[in-house]
Amino acid sequence: MVEEIKEYWEEDDKYPDISNTKLRVSRNTDRIFVVHGHDESVRETVARFLEKSELTPIILHEQPNQGRTLIEKFEEYADVGFAVVLLTPDDLGALVGNADELKPRARQNVILELGFFLGKLGRERVCALVKGDVETPSDYDGVVYISLDDAEGWKMRLVKELKTAGFDVDANLAL
Repeated sequence: MVEEIKEYWEEDDKYPDISNTKLRVSRNTDRIFVVHGHDESVRETVARFLEKSELTPIILHEQPNQGRTLIEKFEEYADVGFAVVLLTPDDLGALVGNADELKPRARQNVILELGFFLGKLGRERVCALVKGDVETPSDYDGVVYISLDDAEGWKMRLVKELKTAGFDVDANLAL
């Protein structure tokens, strides 16, 4: 479709170049956005782990508001090189008419921000950590999630994802 649109408008300079549809990505940063719900313990554990790894976790509510709307604040602080999305069982949901089949779900903001960062950074720079038996987004099926296990094996798997994305992470510092 992109090629067809380019051909259609190729002689008209008033239309922007759409060859690169991805949003601007900060590739050379140590800033990692931590998307979270209501599980403060998981959020703090992951944030402190990132700090020990000499990375800077960005947790939105810890940043100054400066009179901005939530979306304005989010847009500013989303200028990161990687996102860790915490899918924790904070809500319950079911299909209409199936109220007896409630399943644990992540908060709506977490799912929205997961989609935002997938579009902005690409799948290779987004890592979803899952706690327990949480319903995962169906449009994201097939992606391998990292389980927040009690043995903390998630830490080495997250380090591997960060290293693959180009971050200079010393696992010895992190662990």
